[in-house]
Amino acid sequence: MDRLDHLEHLDKHLVEELAQVARETVRDELREQSRKQRRTAMLYAASGAVALYAGGALAIALGLGLAAGLPGWAAALITAAILGVLAYLLRGAAHPKHPHGAGSGAGAPGTVPPGGLGTRYPPMPSEAPSPPLPGVDPEGPHHRA
Repeated sequence: MDRLDHLEHLDKHLVEELAQVARETVRDELREQSRKQRRTAMLYAASGAVALYAGGALAIALGLGLAAGLPGWAAALITAAILGVLAYLLRGAAHPKHPHGAGSGAGAPGTVPPGGLGTRYPPMPSEAPSPPLPGVDPEGPHHRA
């Protein structure tokens, strides 16, 4: 029996050692992956910041170009309107599922009532409800099988 106890101790030691090696391997792999993802995220952030400054410089150039023939306030107003329209179009491109129009009918999902205030209309059913089956109480409990 003493010999089996010694093997059991070795078996536990081997399992602990394998678990430690697996933990270290996984930890190193996750560290490497997170380092790559951090670098990618930093590059995306830097790209966004540079694009923001490029857009600002483009807006200034547009405003200055318009100011050559118009008063400064008019050039700034036209530039702001152009940027507003561009932002609206970009927002619409980000959500292509939603229609840009006033609605596609009185019962269409997402239709806003006249006046634009209040809750949205629920969608209309595509067909009339079927009549109740004979011998079935429509007000009785409903069970799903």
